[in-house]
Amino acid sequence: MLGRTGAGIALALTLALPAAADEPVTSFTLENGLNVVVIEDHRAPVVVQMIWYRVGAADEPPGHSGIAHFLEHLMFKGTEKVAPNAFSGIVEAQGGDDNAFTSWDYTAYFQRIAADRLDLVMEMEADRMRNLRLTEEDVTTERQVILEERAQRTDSDPGSLLMEQMRAAQFLNTPYGIPVIGWRHEMAELSRDDALSYYRRFYAPNNATLVIAGDVTPDAVKALAEKYYGPLAPSEGIVARERPQEPPQLAERRLVLEDERVSEPYVFRTYLAPERDPGNQREAAALTVLAELLGGNGQTSVLARALQFDSQVAVYSSAFYDGTSIDDATFGLVVMPAPGVSLTDAEAALDKVLADFLAKGPDPAALERIRTQVRAGEIYARDDVESLANRYGQELSVGLTMTDIDTWDEALSAVTAEDVMAVAQKVLDRKNAVTGWLTRPADEAGAEAAVEPAGEPVSAPATGEEVQP
Repeated sequence: MLGRTGAGIALALTLALPAAADEPVTSFTLENGLNVVVIEDHRAPVVVQMIWYRVGAADEPPGHSGIAHFLEHLMFKGTEKVAPNAFSGIVEAQGGDDNAFTSWDYTAYFQRIAADRLDLVMEMEADRMRNLRLTEEDVTTERQVILEERAQRTDSDPGSLLMEQMRAAQFLNTPYGIPVIGWRHEMAELSRDDALSYYRRFYAPNNATLVIAGDVTPDAVKALAEKYYGPLAPSEGIVARERPQEPPQLAERRLVLEDERVSEPYVFRTYLAPERDPGNQREAAALTVLAELLGGNGQTSVLARALQFDSQVAVYSSAFYDGTSIDDATFGLVVMPAPGVSLTDAEAALDKVLADFLAKGPDPAALERIRTQVRAGEIYARDDVESLANRYGQELSVGLTMTDIDTWDEALSAVTAEDVMAVAQKVLDRKNAVTGWLTRPADEAGAEAAVEPAGEPVSAPATGEEVQP
């Protein structure tokens, strides 16, 4: 799969959008398919390079869970130009730092370095896009590393185990139910051939977005991109990511994870929820505001006021939503009961608060405050060039457009009480929910009682509209 394109590089698309310090964001595409985003910020002589591959744990071949994350580790094993495990050391020797991360929809690599060293890290990153070298020893060693990582971060953490089990129950048909790190029995069988096959197909310029942010100009970045990434051959294996979709979910799923290592029991519930869609972010914006209203602030949110201050049945409560994904996302709620309060009573109290909210709707003053705060947070985030680079890379990697990214704060500010209630009625439906209890071991009678539904189910009031899964 190594090779060179016979033609030159063409500037395919250019857009100018407001960003940090009112500097423009410029986007263009190389002839080999590499998308490039340049975010100018000349306040400090520093630059961030991020390369985002549009492939993640949800794109893995069946039976090979964990291969996306495994390859992330193996990408540091070297090429003919860079010695094994020397990549990070070279960056650090120049006063910079680097890292990588894997999610369900993308895998990303980045370096922070002085602006006059961009040439070096761009050459190195482009080199390992197509020229990775792996030995059997590399694979054997790193496979043991990821197995130990799973043992430390997942198997030894009851909260992580509960979340893993809940995702597997939440996503009945889509691959979001498979853990990013992988199932242990499949991780243990990952081979050099598996890694190279995955690498050669997906790690290619026509499956990537390069984000350069900091003290740079579009012309300079274009010249470097042409020099280092331009000659790389695209992959013929890149196709549209058309994954299995969720069927209608007809019944709540409930899990109880008992573990003697649990010090603070809690109730955790997730609901299947719509993702942000290109050209139509209205529902996602309303869900973002709903999460902030219900549990975004530990002092003033609906759950905090009702559960932590008024009834004092909880010491912690929260709500969350992130729709930056290709397929259906989740909307989540967490309640940690106060000492002496059972999980049954904590969940019943949560259900009552949700039922009251669905009946009465949001307080107008609270909604206005939350809308302002959420939009302000989005605007302030633009002043951090690294955060901005991460935002563009992540959101472009899941299929959102430059216009979607630029108008997200406007979508948030346009959310109305009616929008909030529409998504609340659609999403906060127990048929679409997985409810998990994390607790210490109980006696047999207590364990039997724990699997019974706590309190009255919260169902979405009838709206006369078809509810999409």
